[in-house]
Amino acid sequence: MSKPPRLTLPSVARAYRLSTDRGSFAVHEAGEPVRGTALLVPGFTGSKEDFIALLEPLAAAGYRVVAVDGRGQYETPGPREESAYGLEELARDLLAQVRALGSGPVHLVGHSLGGLISRAAVLRDASPFASLTLLSSGPAAIAEEQQARTKLLVAALEAMGDDMPGIWAAMRAHDAQDAAQDSPELTHFLRERWLATVPEQLIVTGRALICEPDRVDELGRVALPKLVLSGAVDYAWPVPLMDAMAERLGARRVVVPGTEHSPNAEDPATTAAALASFWDSPAPCS
Repeated sequence: MSKPPRLTLPSVARAYRLSTDRGSFAVHEAGEPVRGTALLVPGFTGSKEDFIALLEPLAAAGYRVVAVDGRGQYETPGPREESAYGLEELARDLLAQVRALGSGPVHLVGHSLGGLISRAAVLRDASPFASLTLLSSGPAAIAEEQQARTKLLVAALEAMGDDMPGIWAAMRAHDAQDAAQDSPELTHFLRERWLATVPEQLIVTGRALICEPDRVDELGRVALPKLVLSGAVDYAWPVPLMDAMAERLGARRVVVPGTEHSPNAEDPATTAAALASFWDSPAPCS
């Protein structure tokens, strides 16, 4: 799971609920759309806080930046029904969020699972978007080892979804070495985020990570500037796989040295600079 490097919003940002024609969504927002607007979509078990360290540098670069909790994710509520959380439903939510922002074409950034949701939204309707960035997100299902871990989690949620504290405790015990590195403040936040996320959201999106087909060729036919950005190591989608995806898409490719699956949290300064550089680039001739 992504771990924010800090939890306090910068002074330039604010938290509020974005009202849309598909409900309201908890967001963090910073900056003015001097050079454009960006929507940041978090990944599996994540939340808008995963982008908290990007808000200030991207606002300083002249962008209005909005990070969102999706339906059933942390501070955005959702129903206890699996039908609400298919990728197409979440893509419709994303398109509604863009409509509600009302500031012209939006630069879309999807992290991990958020990349699959963002891809589904672009394939449904690319017209509201200025660009697409797939951040640590690959062409299809996650790597086999991660599929096995995710299947175990989905099975636990299917059997024990009403005992989210129990599942959390088991997860932390399984990854005790990783958990030991977290500060008390971060530990509290991660647990509260987990408990607030709707089990059915995790079940359905977990299945998507296990079963998502390769839609790269379809996405490549969409005339939209694209960036594939990742860390130097990635456990969900191996870096060579993302290299090949970028080539298939004709996308710009950026690797953030010294980072893994969450360069947005692990090296936000370099990640923000890469995003702003991409967004500032002239659109290629179609």
